[in-house]
Amino acid sequence: MYAATASPFSSRSSQGPSNAYRTVGVETGVEAASPHRLVAMLYDGAIEAIAQARGAMQAGQIELKGRAIGRAARIVDEGLRGNLDANAGGQLASGLGELYAYIARRLTHANLHNDTAALDECQRLLEPLREAWASIAPQAGGAAR
Repeated sequence: MYAATASPFSSRSSQGPSNAYRTVGVETGVEAASPHRLVAMLYDGAIEAIAQARGAMQAGQIELKGRAIGRAARIVDEGLRGNLDANAGGQLASGLGELYAYIARRLTHANLHNDTAALDECQRLLEPLREAWASIAPQAGGAAR
């Protein structure tokens, strides 16, 4: 299903996803990573930040919770949503953009209301996307560049 679809992520610049990833605070492996790997790293980073936020929320560590949720929201909004290419990705990119915007809103809600259920929802929405992205790795070599 995904192999026939062009990558919904922008190919405006070979450094686009790389710069977005660095913008949200992750540097390890970025320079050598393929565009496909960079998107996978964004998914992993967002899910990891959500898990950190959940732990901090449960431990009553307000500052750590805020930083972790802020990091997750930046990854989703600036990294994933910000690098979608509507021209190449069409309806897929549009749908992903709407989903990423929803996830960012739910992360803000989770932060304001200490809502672990909202964090869980965000993680449940991101995990299948991460899995689908990983499953197309062999076919994405040319499409994601």
